[in-house]
Amino acid sequence: QVQLVESGGGLVQPGGSLRLSCAASGSIFSINAMGWYRRAPGKERELVATITNGGLTNLADSVKGRFTISRDNAKNTVYLQMNSLKPEDTAGYYCNAHLRTVWGRSHSDYWGQGTQVTVSS
Repeated sequence: QVQLVESGGGLVQPGGSLRLSCAASGSIFSINAMGWYRRAPGKERELVATITNGGLTNLADSVKGRFTISRDNAKNTVYLQMNSLKPEDTAGYYCNAHLRTVWGRSHSDYWGQGTQVTVSS
C-alpha cells in the first residue's frame, strides 16, 4: 500500500509565503515524476508544477517566478515553495506521484488527500 501525505497548507495574506510538503511511503519500488495540482471551487483541476526524478521541472505559467518545486529522492518527498501568493492561488492542493510499487509491473498515478491553501486578507 502506498500513501502520499501532504502538509503545510493554511491561511496566508496576499504577498505571503507557504511551503507545502508531500511524503510518499509504503511499498514503493521507484518514483518517476512527482508534482502538485490544485482545484479551486467551481474550477477544473489544474497542474501547478511537476519535477522528474532527475530534477527537470515544469511550472504553470500562472506560478512561474513565484513558486518553486523541489524534491528529495532519498525521502520520496516533494516540496512546493509558494511566494508572493495571490487570492487566485486559493485552492485545494494535491500531491501526485507517478510510481511503481514493489508488486507492480508499470508506473501509475497516486494522489494525496489534499491540503487547503487560502490567500486572503
